[in-house]
Amino acid sequence: MIKRKIQAELELLAREYKVVTITGPRQSGKTTLAKMQFPDYDYVNLEDPETRTLAEQDAREFLHRHPAPLIIDEIQRLPLLLSYIQVECDRSEKKGRYILTGSHQPALKAGISQSLAGRTAILQLLPLSIAELQDAGIVLDRDEYLFKGFMPQLYEEKIEVTRFYRNYYMTYVERDARQLINLRNFSAFETFLKLLAGRVGQLVNLQSLSNDVGVSTTTISEWLSVLEASYIIFRLPPYYENFGKRLTKSAKLYFTEVGLAAYLLSLESPEMTARDPLMGNLFENMVVMEALKARWNAGKDASLYFFRDSNGMEIDLLQAAGRKLYPFEIKAARTYNKDFARSIGKFRALNNKTADGCIIYAGKTEQTVDRIALANFISTAEHIR
Repeated sequence: MIKRKIQAELELLAREYKVVTITGPRQSGKTTLAKMQFPDYDYVNLEDPETRTLAEQDAREFLHRHPAPLIIDEIQRLPLLLSYIQVECDRSEKKGRYILTGSHQPALKAGISQSLAGRTAILQLLPLSIAELQDAGIVLDRDEYLFKGFMPQLYEEKIEVTRFYRNYYMTYVERDARQLINLRNFSAFETFLKLLAGRVGQLVNLQSLSNDVGVSTTTISEWLSVLEASYIIFRLPPYYENFGKRLTKSAKLYFTEVGLAAYLLSLESPEMTARDPLMGNLFENMVVMEALKARWNAGKDASLYFFRDSNGMEIDLLQAAGRKLYPFEIKAARTYNKDFARSIGKFRALNNKTADGCIIYAGKTEQTVDRIALANFISTAEHIR
């Protein structure tokens, strides 16, 4: 099993809180993480019908049969159980009594805010990071990362990539969508997903999506919210500040798993991925997710943004740390071009809070010129504060 960077934060939180809740996309490794970190804990899975029925019909008996310390998997299947966990926690001062995992954020968030406020810490686990793969001795090329993605099962079991994402899409994305949305026309939703993959790294335009899919903007907005809540997509917000110019107000869209985006684009090999017109967008998706993983694995808020003004000047990624803004330009090229740093220079002139910048690209040369670091994408996490 591949060691996860988030383990240190999980261990710390279990010493401080009675309950730790691990959320994230399906198959991102939540269960494996909990079992690996707490091998002596009892384990139950609420996907099991008999287990779920017992917990639903007699929660006290369920908790009597499975006393703390306990790992409860797929807790979103029975949010009602959270109230009984609260009662159990209030009877003891011991920390780290329950480790909960769940994928559906809406039901889980509502249950936690209602029952476990102040009693639980929340961790968000995304698929494997490049740093985690490196630590496990796994180093791939740019196009292999984009095509294969970062799902743990792909690295721990010998599964053909396209087959994995086809089954992942049918088993989890479709099922979760049907559970969370009253879908009347799944073909429209499938079209919607493929259109999103084609707009990776672009601004979210509800009207354009509505026109292309043939449903209302209200429906598009609802579908986006469900995909975001289920950790299928991530919306990177724009950075607002009074720079004297009209700024973009729409978020940029990314998939939490770049391999799923590649699958939805019908890419069937690393070579096909390298030739695809959206390869640069997929590369940007991967780097933004690496930055997000670095922040969440350390137990921090994302604090990630992008910047774009009405004149088209754009910074691909901004990280807010303290009173400073750290700008990142993301380029899929393997060869450095001095024009890569142009936007960072312009942004510095607009904002005196701008700190050292960084260009993340696919080349090997790494150096720093005029406070701008040139870094290979494999080292992205090292440049995130």
